[in-house]
Amino acid sequence: MQAYTIPTDEPESDGTLEWDSTTIVVVEVVAGEHRGVGYTYGDVAVAALIHSQLTEIVEGADALAPGAAWTAMHAALRNAGQQGIGAMALSAVDIALWDLKARVLGVALADLLPGFRRRVPIYGSGGFTSYGDSRLAAQLAGWVEAGVPRVKMKIARDPDRDPERLSVARDAVGGEVELMVDANGAYERWEAREWAHRLRSEWGVAYLEEPLSSDDLEGLRQLRQGAPAGLAIAAGEYVWGLHECARMLQAGAVDILQADVTRCGGITSMLRIDGLCTAHNTTFSAHCAPAVSAHACCGMETVRHIEYFHDHSRIEGMLFAGTLDPTGGFLEPDRDRTGLGLELRRLDAAEFEVS
Repeated sequence: MQAYTIPTDEPESDGTLEWDSTTIVVVEVVAGEHRGVGYTYGDVAVAALIHSQLTEIVEGADALAPGAAWTAMHAALRNAGQQGIGAMALSAVDIALWDLKARVLGVALADLLPGFRRRVPIYGSGGFTSYGDSRLAAQLAGWVEAGVPRVKMKIARDPDRDPERLSVARDAVGGEVELMVDANGAYERWEAREWAHRLRSEWGVAYLEEPLSSDDLEGLRQLRQGAPAGLAIAAGEYVWGLHECARMLQAGAVDILQADVTRCGGITSMLRIDGLCTAHNTTFSAHCAPAVSAHACCGMETVRHIEYFHDHSRIEGMLFAGTLDPTGGFLEPDRDRTGLGLELRRLDAAEFEVS
C-alpha cells in the first residue's frame, strides 16, 4: 500500500474545518495475474495500520471470499481499534478484495453485486466557504450545465454571510435545480432550528446535511420532527460501521442516511447498511469516493444519490485511469472493464507519494 497527499486547487473550508491537501491511502492485492485496488481518504497512519495488522490476514486468503477476509480483519482490529483509522484500513482492503474477486471472475464489480440499477444519480458537491461568490457561482452552475440537476454547498462557517452566498447559489443554478447544503455539524440546536426554516422558505433548499454533529442523535431527531415540509435531514458520513448506522436509524435521526464506502467498512458493510435502510424505510446517500461508490450503489436498493465531491473526483482522475464521467446527472460503471475498472497511474502518482 502507499499514501499520496494531493494539494487542493485552492484553500478549502467548511463549517468546522479548513484544509489545503487531501491524503489517499491506496491498497493493492494480487492473486495470480489479477490485481485488485482499493483506497480510503485518511491519514498516512492508515497505511501503517494495514501493514501491521491486516497484511498477514489477507495473505493466502481465498480471493473469491472477501466476506470471510472482512470478518477476520475486523476481529484482528479489536485491540488496535475498529473505528477511526481501523475502519478506514478495513474499508480500503475490503474494496481491493472485492475488486480482485470481480477481476478474477472477469466481470465489472457492479455486475458482481446485487443488480438493483445500472446507473446512479449524483449531485455536484463543493461550494466551500472559502470560495468567493464568483467561484461559488461558477462551480455550481458548471455542474448544472453538465446536466447535473442537484448541487450542494457548504454553509455555517460565517452565518452572517450565508444569506448572500445562498442567494448567489440560487441565482447561479436557477429555480428548478435542487439546492442542497452541508453545515458539517457547526450549529447549536437552536441555530439549526432557525436555519432549517430559513433555508427552506427563502432559498428552497431541499437537503440539509449534518446541521448538528452526527453524535447528537436526539438533537437530529428533534430537528427532523420540526423541520419544514420538503427539507430532508441527512447525516452519517462519519459512521464507522453497521452498528452506528443502526443506532442512527433507530433514533429516527435522519430522513436520509449517509455512509462513506471508504470509512464504513467497505463494500461488505455497504451492502449490510442497505439492508438496514430497507428495514427502516429510509433512503441512502453515498458520501464521496465516486469511483467506488458508483459500483457499490448499483448493488443497493435504497440509494438516492452519490456525492460527486470536487476533491475526490479530482484526485481520482489524477491518480487512476478508468474513472467515470457524470453523464446527464448519473454515474454508470463501465461494464466492459473488470472490477472497478481502475488502474493506478504510477508515474503520475509518484509525485505525491508520502512515506
